[in-house]
Amino acid sequence: MPMNSDAMHGATATMIESGFVPVYHHDDPATAVAITAALLDGGATALEFTDRSPGALDAFRSIARELAGSRADVHLGVGSIIDPETALRYIEAGASFVVGPGIDEATAASCAHADIPYIPGTGTVTEVMRARQLGAEIIKVFPGGAVGGPDYVRAVLAPCPWARLMPTGGVDVTEESLRTWFEAGVACVGLGSKLVSSDIVEAKAWNQLTERVRSVASTVASIRS
Repeated sequence: MPMNSDAMHGATATMIESGFVPVYHHDDPATAVAITAALLDGGATALEFTDRSPGALDAFRSIARELAGSRADVHLGVGSIIDPETALRYIEAGASFVVGPGIDEATAASCAHADIPYIPGTGTVTEVMRARQLGAEIIKVFPGGAVGGPDYVRAVLAPCPWARLMPTGGVDVTEESLRTWFEAGVACVGLGSKLVSSDIVEAKAWNQLTERVRSVASTVASIRS
């Protein structure tokens, strides 16, 4: 049975409402904060900062401090989490949702205990069903393009219409790509290097990043309407 939308966490409700979640990482706290500011200026309201280096937690803490008290409407989550200990460190630092590349039941239990949404990665119908049993309000499809793309989403939703799927990997910022995914039935999409590209970060072209986010937000809204 579908989960009652009124019972959803604020973070997952925001992710679905906005339709897209920037996925990014940088070891340098100042650069991570600058990327975050550009994403927010473009209209992003749910952000996934990935735990992909030894310095990731410090950078995350810097972002969380910048957001504290000034942007209560923004939900900052952490991605690439594969164990409960790491999840709890980020939750203590202010993460409002936790994303994993796959399903880890111990992490799911820790997030549930902390009343924080856990968004596990899946690539099969069996995994989608297990994620649902663990209480996932949003279920990640990863890597989105490699597991079958929009056709895979469409196929999964036929027997599992209750699943709120979020593909990450294989989603581009173009209207063609976004339209194909949303017309297949996704609840929202994760956008990584196609949105926060290395050339923009290296050049510190924050205005360009902001405009790219605005374009994505506008495109998603237009597709949904």
